[in-house]
Amino acid sequence: MDLYDIIDRFGEGNIEALMGLMVGLVFGVAAQRSRFCLRAATVEFARGQFGPRLAIWLLTFSTAVVWVQGAQALGLFRVSDARMMAVPGSWSGAVIGGLLFGVGMVLARGCSGRLLVLAATGNLRSVIAGMVFAIVAQMSLYGWLAPLRNSLAALWITPDGRNLHLLAMVQLPETLALWIGVALAALAIALALRNQLGARPLVFASGVGFAVALGWMMTWNLAQVSFDPVNVTSATFTGPSANTLMFFLNPNPSLRFDVGLVPGVVLGAFLAALVSRELQWQGYDGADAMRRSLLGAGLMGFGGMLAGGCAIGAGVTGGSIFAATALLALLCMWIGAALTDFLVDQRQDRCAATI
Repeated sequence: MDLYDIIDRFGEGNIEALMGLMVGLVFGVAAQRSRFCLRAATVEFARGQFGPRLAIWLLTFSTAVVWVQGAQALGLFRVSDARMMAVPGSWSGAVIGGLLFGVGMVLARGCSGRLLVLAATGNLRSVIAGMVFAIVAQMSLYGWLAPLRNSLAALWITPDGRNLHLLAMVQLPETLALWIGVALAALAIALALRNQLGARPLVFASGVGFAVALGWMMTWNLAQVSFDPVNVTSATFTGPSANTLMFFLNPNPSLRFDVGLVPGVVLGAFLAALVSRELQWQGYDGADAMRRSLLGAGLMGFGGMLAGGCAIGAGVTGGSIFAATALLALLCMWIGAALTDFLVDQRQDRCAATI
């Protein structure tokens, strides 16, 4: 039975949602066990600590690049067909949205993907913040915030109605992307050895990167045989969180990759926490912590939608195909997070030390 037969039997929407569920399961398990988190990596970097969280993030990113570029070399995926490359990118959206998202993930103490993983383990802070994130993302996509998002995104867009490949933009061969991934992987392993990380977190960190590549390959191959248009996409949580929310509110919902992805992450993270006995109810420490978390979640919802993706969607998924605006958004997320950590968290630490 080939893919044509499977589509005829189960339907394209069901197959697409099942692919999202599978990618989400892999991502959820790997992210929970590796403690993958962009916020933690940026905080370490901002404080001059090239620690284990930075090594985990870098290994995830580099693994995604190697798998995706390797798949393209083998004919299992084509970067130019990715939806992120087929539509105009927004330079202004990447800068403004990336900065807002970076600020938000420090305030919320986790990016959108990390909040989703933590929510599955019993963290009620992440459940509430995740709901706020999804609602604001939906408002930014189709609701009251959509005009503002559209205006900011339209300030500066890429030419010719398409996004740009970063290497092609700077007149370097696109095949260099694979070797950049290999070099970054070597750097990540060196950092891991320096921080005495064991094999297990490194394997699971690589699993997060593999989940991103798996999503690209699955949706691309489905698009090659599908009768209806299929978005060639992979793991991201800004749009999918909003779409999943609306799936449960819409009387006539349709199954897509996005709708399978979010439940898959929750289920994978829950199972991983259950097996490792890490399920635990957690709540807010007080009103100040709640206000901070909800503000951060709202900034991530708007910023991620404006930037064209969250820390995963733009940072790893978009970065793995070298989408120029995605990498710019990732850079701005790092800048926003580092500045917020310095101006808010480190300042509070210094004030506490003087008391």
